[in-house]
Amino acid sequence: MTGPANTPSGKPPLAVGDMSRQGSTTVVSINKPKLDYTDNKVLCSAMCRCQAQPNIGADGRSLKQECVSSRLKALDTALGHTSPYKAEYTYDMTKRPPEPFLDKEVQTKGRDLWPGWTKTLWPKDPARPQPYKAGRGYTRRPDVVIVKDPTKPPIQDNIKQVVEMKFPGDPYRPRQKESYSIIAGDASKLVSMELKECGCNQAELEKSNIPVEQLGPAAAILGIIYMAVTKRPPPGGVPAY
Repeated sequence: MTGPANTPSGKPPLAVGDMSRQGSTTVVSINKPKLDYTDNKVLCSAMCRCQAQPNIGADGRSLKQECVSSRLKALDTALGHTSPYKAEYTYDMTKRPPEPFLDKEVQTKGRDLWPGWTKTLWPKDPARPQPYKAGRGYTRRPDVVIVKDPTKPPIQDNIKQVVEMKFPGDPYRPRQKESYSIIAGDASKLVSMELKECGCNQAELEKSNIPVEQLGPAAAILGIIYMAVTKRPPPGGVPAY
């Protein structure tokens, strides 16, 4: 028996789930949200490098996610905070839509936070829970937010996708997935990216991680992205700025 064809609109078909108690049906998308080709190449490159050569903590632990974050943050700094990949920006979940804590002067840069920052930065607002209490979900920090326009802040209207990067043994925490969907504004914009999906053992990853033939006018910025994330010169045809 063949599977269902695309709908007249050209969108992928939907699967109909179980009946609810009210008698309505639950509609579930068949396709898992995915990254586009270039975003997948860039983020997989960071995951693969950090799987092989993670940051090492003071206690000797391998800090793979911290490695990915530090690489993407270095990239953002190199691009004057106009990288499309925003790593570990903190969002105020008491706002609707959630708002990122941003630098006072650079609207595309995340606010530099420190232990105990909430005592001085948690804004006074009658509608806000007071005082701030850890573990209540008042703030969330996605691994990566990909923005549509890197010259604008990572607010909901400018969010292309929210990406949670999962190394082995790193499950979702309670309410984490729901919170990230709220930040994105749509559950279909939340992507769970697992290391096993990156094919880190493929020889292709050692040769090139940027689709050179598809770069066009984006070659300059992606050349910088390639170098910052992979720590090696870009493949032929990509200018190194």
